[in-house]
Amino acid sequence: MSENKNQSASPSRTIIALTNPKSSSNVGGAMRAAGCYDAQKVVYSGDRFNRAVRLAADTQKVHEIVPLVHYEDLLDALEPGMKLVCVDLIEGATPLPNFEHPENAMYLFGPEDGTIKQKVINQADAVVYVPTIGCMNLAASVNVVMYDKLAKSQQHQLDNELIKKSRDRNNKIKVKALKYEKNRIKEENRLLREAALKEQS
Repeated sequence: MSENKNQSASPSRTIIALTNPKSSSNVGGAMRAAGCYDAQKVVYSGDRFNRAVRLAADTQKVHEIVPLVHYEDLLDALEPGMKLVCVDLIEGATPLPNFEHPENAMYLFGPEDGTIKQKVINQADAVVYVPTIGCMNLAASVNVVMYDKLAKSQQHQLDNELIKKSRDRNNKIKVKALKYEKNRIKEENRLLREAALKEQS
């Protein structure tokens, strides 16, 4: 696919890089993650995958907005000033909860049935792993890391307008106002009690 500019409101740049992926569903899941978490491009290496834009997993047709580009060497996809963040179960890596995401970064993920080469790890600005029991598949890893980046940023929108824009068109369900309000007040009171106890200690 040829590269197009993604219409993103975010001032930061994020590239998702997939090392020689073999599963079309995983690439489709990564494409959908790019759309959900405002990544500007998905790149991949290797010759095991050649059906990226026809994926059933890409139900939001993200490929029409986010470029999906093949590179012989993924490091060639790095843009000026962009940090390289490798994501894999690598000894000595930083656990994702402790990681501070750079504003502009390419997140390079290992293949489903292998790992990132040592020479690439040696060039990384950061190496991160998701602390799970066992390993997730590629698409799940991409989604977790991209959500972590979004959650730690100050750029995400938190209101009903985002829900209306993002949900399936058949979803018209609402939280009952009375029960929601009771839960909100209960949570506020709990936080106030905790704060008071901390002041007393």
